[in-house]
Amino acid sequence: MLPRSLWISAVGLVLFFSCKESGPLPETPDSPPRSPEEELKTFQIEEGFEVQLVASEPMVEAPVHIQFDERGRLWVLEMRGYMNDIEGSEEKLPVGSVSILEDRDGDGKMDHKIVYLDSLIMPRSLGLYKSGALIAENNALWWTEDLDGDWKADLKVIVDSTYSANGLPEHADNGFVRNVDNWYYSAKSRLRYRNINGEWVRDMTEFRGQWGITQDDKGRLIYNYNWSQLHGDLVPPNYLSRNPNHKPSTGIDYGLTSDRRVYPIRSTPAVNRGYIPGTLDSASRLLEFTSACSPTIYRSHLFPKEYYGNVFVMENAGNLVKRNVVKENGLLVEGHDPNPGKEFFASTDERFRPVHGTVGPDGGLYIVDMYQGIVQHTAYMTSYLKEKTIERGLESPGHMGRIWRIVPKGFKGKALPNLAKASTLELIEFLSHPEGWYRDMAQRLLVEKNDPESVRELEKLIRGNGSEFGKFHAMWTLEGLGKKNPSLLLDVLKGDRDWLKETALRQLETLAQVDSEILKELEILLLGQKDQVSKNFGLQLALSAYVLPTDSRYEILSSLLDRFGEEALIRDAVMSSLEGMEYSFLQTLLSNPSWNTEDPNREIFLEMLSAAIVNRGNSEEMKGLLALINQSDLGWKENAVLNGLAIQAGNIETPGAFKLAAEPALFKRSDLPLDEVKLMLMKRMFAWPGFSPEKMKTASGQLDEAGLKLFAEGRQKYLVSCAGCHGNNGKGATRMGPPLAGSEWVLGDEVRLTLILLHGIEGPIEVMGKKYDAPEILPVMPSHSTMDDRSIAAILTYIRNEWGNQAPMVTGRIVGGTRVLNQGRVYPWSAKELNEHVEKLTQAPKP
Repeated sequence: MLPRSLWISAVGLVLFFSCKESGPLPETPDSPPRSPEEELKTFQIEEGFEVQLVASEPMVEAPVHIQFDERGRLWVLEMRGYMNDIEGSEEKLPVGSVSILEDRDGDGKMDHKIVYLDSLIMPRSLGLYKSGALIAENNALWWTEDLDGDWKADLKVIVDSTYSANGLPEHADNGFVRNVDNWYYSAKSRLRYRNINGEWVRDMTEFRGQWGITQDDKGRLIYNYNWSQLHGDLVPPNYLSRNPNHKPSTGIDYGLTSDRRVYPIRSTPAVNRGYIPGTLDSASRLLEFTSACSPTIYRSHLFPKEYYGNVFVMENAGNLVKRNVVKENGLLVEGHDPNPGKEFFASTDERFRPVHGTVGPDGGLYIVDMYQGIVQHTAYMTSYLKEKTIERGLESPGHMGRIWRIVPKGFKGKALPNLAKASTLELIEFLSHPEGWYRDMAQRLLVEKNDPESVRELEKLIRGNGSEFGKFHAMWTLEGLGKKNPSLLLDVLKGDRDWLKETALRQLETLAQVDSEILKELEILLLGQKDQVSKNFGLQLALSAYVLPTDSRYEILSSLLDRFGEEALIRDAVMSSLEGMEYSFLQTLLSNPSWNTEDPNREIFLEMLSAAIVNRGNSEEMKGLLALINQSDLGWKENAVLNGLAIQAGNIETPGAFKLAAEPALFKRSDLPLDEVKLMLMKRMFAWPGFSPEKMKTASGQLDEAGLKLFAEGRQKYLVSCAGCHGNNGKGATRMGPPLAGSEWVLGDEVRLTLILLHGIEGPIEVMGKKYDAPEILPVMPSHSTMDDRSIAAILTYIRNEWGNQAPMVTGRIVGGTRVLNQGRVYPWSAKELNEHVEKLTQAPKP
């Protein structure tokens, strides 16, 4: 039991009003501003829950981001300059602020406010640290701090002038999350930050999301885009992007669900592109996400157990919050809507604008309601949206805002621990707390406290028989303190808990790089485990193998490919550990007897290696590779390498980039399994006396230089996303998918083909005069809508120009335009329906 001095009153006692039982008030023809009491009556909430008011104007105005601190206080970032009129006239004014709210009388409603920092220009992100905060505003990142204990900032110094340098609020860095690895990550950003010995350090990382970012129990980063509600990383940061010679197709920015459907409970005509058929239904209600933001993972046990780990996504244009059930499935993480047709939380008030969410120390789900009419930035304000905004009176007033809390009905608040007063030992206890908020906060405070006495107790926790959560956070706390214990980590690595072993291996990497004895112990241990590891631990082993000596690295990576090579994520992980060694590893595989058996996944990996060798750009390696595959009998391995070289040639900007002393013997053969176009593509990479290729303007009569690049990108993406059903050779796979080679669906209308990837297709389909139907093929080809426009364009360009196909490239602009102009389609097409739809599109008058 904690001493009484550690307890504070809860933000969450029963409030003087909450959501009514009778259901939401119906929408009105106009959208007048309502009081909090009136707005509350417009809410529809999932059965068993109620909505309570935490704060409203004038205490908060235009809130966009909140965080609870260790004292249970609520920090609120207020973007008061955002779109208070059609022109956004206050955007450049210093009217924003950061405030700290408290509930001092225990009634559950905030009653005390401290303005931590004001006179801010469009503040957008907040990251708490010690007695201050990282704050993004005025197109830069600042460190601010209270130095005298009054909780008003006395210090404001610039950390990074490039952060949020893009002045458009919808497309600038935002949304700090302090990850379990002790770095602060942002959405819409390639930057991460960490305080080391009192200095803020900047590092590069993978680009993630658009607005809002969070982490799950295992530290996986979760984010989204306005059009695609749920994305995340399947691997820790800065692994898959490590090898500059290889571009991964998996693992980062993975779409957890292709479900885009939303179910507003009021009409939503004032949304951008509302005039496009399919954006709104017959009742003028939004059909799919258009402004998804702030994914919020529920890591508490206050809600019923089935809600733990659910991800809530805000949709402010649709006036709703969607709930997703998210589960692990092997190496993947997948989500689905448990109640299609009805949202977790929605309002009939058009001004209800959920823009951010968080889980409080009391277990409540807190929703930031910006409560204003305009949410679209002026840079993207179309004439249609402007007209609808004015028509509905949404252009004013501004400077309103509410913070709501969702709790189970009948919830009774109780005193909560004040972690600011907790001792080191008490904080270590909190690392094993069942609630994610307490574990994360305790880790942060222990790292900031930097108490030397904590090291022994943290190590004791890791060695003990307690909570796995506690061990996990204790290891990362020691990492944050700079006190990693190699002996202890090696012991963990000998255990049987994969996610703890993965953590230990990640932390041992850096130690092994500077200590040969640690490296030797690690090498022996991993070599002994390589043939018994699970697939999940094998993924981390593939990512971490780069630290090992060459022979051991190759042995482990070869073993992982033999056991798990069917997994695209494992293949990408192996590639990440082979920077600069791709040619050598290819030699190893070609001479490996276990690789004599033909296998589609091995073909894919050999192509990946070949592409990386081309990208590395070493002429001697390229010369050696041509000699290596010039065998008397060209088998499947040599053919795979040849195909990889020919396709990747599209990425070579300068013909003749690789200089040779003479024409390679390989090119003199008449039995190469390449068509004329591919052979020409491969040759264009080389130059030798008497042969100097001219810059190729076209290939296959269809692709220019830009098309060749898309073609090369598309091959790897196709192999990951499509080959399982349609075959590496485009001939289709039994009981999976029809052929693509020669298919009129592939070679025909580019918009029709794009719609198939965006929305999927189901039922029978006729290809080249043959009817395909289940069980000969799968009954449905799923949507690939979580892919970005360029990725889809690359796949389509590739399949339209491979296996003898010849058709014009598909650009990212075509895909993007098709995506926008066909919003609202959330179910797969039938062949008949799709053909009819495309025919209507072609007959429609051009604007």
